[in-house]
Amino acid sequence: MPDTTSKLPAEAAQFLSRYPDTGSLDAILPDLSGVIRGKRYPIAELGQVMRSGFAIPGSVFLLDTMGESHDPDGKGFSDGDPDYQAKVVPGSLLPVPWAQRPLAQVMVTLVDDDGEPYYYEPRNVLRRTVQRLDDLGLKPVVAFELEFYLIDRERLPGGEPQPPLSPATGRRDVHTQVYGMKTLDAYDAMLDDITKACEIQEVPTGAMTAEYAAGQFEINLEHVDDPLQAADDCVLFKRIVQGVAQKHGFQATFMAKPYLERAGNGMHIHVSLLDKNGRNVFDGGEAVASDTLRHAIGGVLEVMPESMAFLAPNINSYRRYLPDIFVPTQRSWGFENRSVALRIPAGGGDARRIEHRMAGADANPYLVLATMLAGIHKGITGKIDPGEPWDGNAAEEYDESLPFRPRRALENLTEGCGLADYMGADYLRAYAACKEAELDSFESQISPLEYAWFLQAD
Repeated sequence: MPDTTSKLPAEAAQFLSRYPDTGSLDAILPDLSGVIRGKRYPIAELGQVMRSGFAIPGSVFLLDTMGESHDPDGKGFSDGDPDYQAKVVPGSLLPVPWAQRPLAQVMVTLVDDDGEPYYYEPRNVLRRTVQRLDDLGLKPVVAFELEFYLIDRERLPGGEPQPPLSPATGRRDVHTQVYGMKTLDAYDAMLDDITKACEIQEVPTGAMTAEYAAGQFEINLEHVDDPLQAADDCVLFKRIVQGVAQKHGFQATFMAKPYLERAGNGMHIHVSLLDKNGRNVFDGGEAVASDTLRHAIGGVLEVMPESMAFLAPNINSYRRYLPDIFVPTQRSWGFENRSVALRIPAGGGDARRIEHRMAGADANPYLVLATMLAGIHKGITGKIDPGEPWDGNAAEEYDESLPFRPRRALENLTEGCGLADYMGADYLRAYAACKEAELDSFESQISPLEYAWFLQAD
């Protein structure tokens, strides 16, 4: 029987009084690659987890996409793989509505022996960057938009995905019906369950659309004035979508480019900036753009070459960058222009914001947001000029200053790069070491294409 005594922390007692049939607790954390990891406890241990947390190796935040530890920068095998204390994020105890049996969930964050936030946790990398803006008396207001595909759980020969069978027609979707309402109607039961699950897990969602390929959708998250919470919401949203999709017999993927011939999945981030009086400093009044907005744009563009290692973290991520499909290929900005890297949407006043359009949906939201806020801070404090806004198609050609290959991107993560002062030089080195080892592992395999191209018959 679960512990329902008065000794339970208030949050735990209130949860069990509302959900008395809960049988287990998932304590979760997103790693460097955005993979959800953690531990599952019997509900009888809820009070202990809420009060004291639990121990887990810090190297859990330095695993590659497949969960392998490569001892990046001596973290793992070399240092004895020490434990750190995982503490529950207050307010994160919520039910998991798509689970087969009543299940609770909390998010956790690591602290070191001195009680300080664990240095290598992506959430704490973002925390350090947010602090720099807080020191200027500025508060980011953030919203994420994510695209995802629904795919059939049955794969084609070779493992390739295929679009799902439409619940409305029983036939396989093949056509692009961007903004098509019939597509939303066909998947209404699943999309409605996603919305309900988000409401239960307190993830604020807005508009949803059918996107630019069969089985592709986008759901917007609402703006919140806490960047850590915004990134938490993004992590929870991805888990919700994947869990609900599985319940409905589909698989959901945030892979950047699951189909070569179809649109990729992007992660767009909207950021405005408030001063201590709650005024949006990006609002230029009668001016088209305030000086602060222009400088912020300039800073984000300046750090974009080194940011690419986080915006496009995997080999597949770089397949998304193709000309003329509304994916940015230039360090560019403009007003109401979906071909640029940094779009300024219509509407001034409190709505004036930057939309960062470079990242893939496979990226870690904490790290992507950290690069953006670092650039904003750098641009404002350095008064960096972004140049003129782009007029017309900014995605016809590749920008030679941007690394569109993973190893080139990782080579930009040096101690002297623009992100080192924000995210930490030690973190950049460990991240690069982890991803380089992942690349080595990937490239050590012989692909079917190599056999098709290079195997010669005797």
